[in-house]
Amino acid sequence: MTSLRTRVAISSGRMAGAVSRLTGRGQGATISGRVMNAIAPNLLRDSAQSQKVIIVSSTNGKTTTTRLLVDALAESDFPIITNATGANLASGIAPVLAGAKRTGLAILEVDERVVSKVIDPLNPVLLVLGNLSRDQLDRYGEVHAVSAAWRKLFLAKPSLAVIANSSDPNIVWAASPGTVTWVALGRSWREDANTCPSCGRLLEWTNDSYDCPIDNGGCGFTQPEAVAHLKFSEDKNESATLLIQETSHELRLALPGKWNLANAALAVVAANSFGVTPKQAIALMAAVTNVAGRNMKLPLGDGRNAQVLLAKNPAGWTEVLQYLSPRSTQVVVAVNARVADGKDTSWLYDVPYQLLRGHSVAAAGERCLDVAVRLNAEDLNPIIDSDPIAAARRLKGDDITIVASYTQFSALYDKYRKSKP
Repeated sequence: MTSLRTRVAISSGRMAGAVSRLTGRGQGATISGRVMNAIAPNLLRDSAQSQKVIIVSSTNGKTTTTRLLVDALAESDFPIITNATGANLASGIAPVLAGAKRTGLAILEVDERVVSKVIDPLNPVLLVLGNLSRDQLDRYGEVHAVSAAWRKLFLAKPSLAVIANSSDPNIVWAASPGTVTWVALGRSWREDANTCPSCGRLLEWTNDSYDCPIDNGGCGFTQPEAVAHLKFSEDKNESATLLIQETSHELRLALPGKWNLANAALAVVAANSFGVTPKQAIALMAAVTNVAGRNMKLPLGDGRNAQVLLAKNPAGWTEVLQYLSPRSTQVVVAVNARVADGKDTSWLYDVPYQLLRGHSVAAAGERCLDVAVRLNAEDLNPIIDSDPIAAARRLKGDDITIVASYTQFSALYDKYRKSKP
């Protein structure tokens, strides 16, 4: 039975959220949760008791993986609640759990720094872990710090069920003490996984596998055997084959890029653990055209639309640029440097913007001059305009892509939602 304190917290939080929405300050999820947690510190624990909780976490792709898993389980017998807005701290999770009407599944995206803090109150039945890469070093610290915190968690809770990416050494080192189902996703970004997370020696990479061989002075850390393997096709449509215990499944999405196929592979394996066949899960996920604005088509006001993609860090930017490079599209690079983006823009020099050679480009966002300097270093000669929509209008052709950092993307998403009837 819900305590009086919890009921008061929920009512107060909902009121705060309503005020936030009415005054145009935000969607209300975060402030609602802050009020709830302040009044009832045990609200997460109390609310989670009636749910089977699945936690999805990674540096890149957790919002999309969460959404795809929700859709993959949509026709199951479980009522589902989720933090669809992407509010992934305790303040964003609390209103979702508090709003549950009946027992079911709570599929929750959780910020990688917060996983260790909410694991006890949420008591999840499953964790789904994607990747770990550098992101906002001024806020998060080094990748190894997050990996070490996760490893400490799994050492303390070895019975935790986990579905995890075996192609990321940082994920493998962190999750290995748990009860893990490994999924091999391949890896294009290795710059945060050059050294062995166990002993610090240089890893030896061969194609998509890695090893720290004992006969070369290493510790024996190696890529574990996976029960599922994602194999990318070479066609422009970016299809893939997901091999699960020697059975092949063709994986195609309406969402673009290899990174989303990797997100989908994790979701398929997770859904399968709840009795949904891979064929059923893939069919349901194929209908998803955008996730919280990712891949939205934004009107430019001149009769054209721009595809809008989110890229938050070097790993994410690399995936997006590899996707755009062979395509006939003109590209706006829009970067802010607020707290939620990370205030340090030196990461721009870790991104292979040379992949945009041959495209017309524009530098936009609050840090458009920083972006322009970086693009000029690759002889790209960008148009410069702080407004990404105005910048997009200055590019010729009908195929325009805006790639935006987090807060700039959020601003564009607000415009998109207001443009809808």
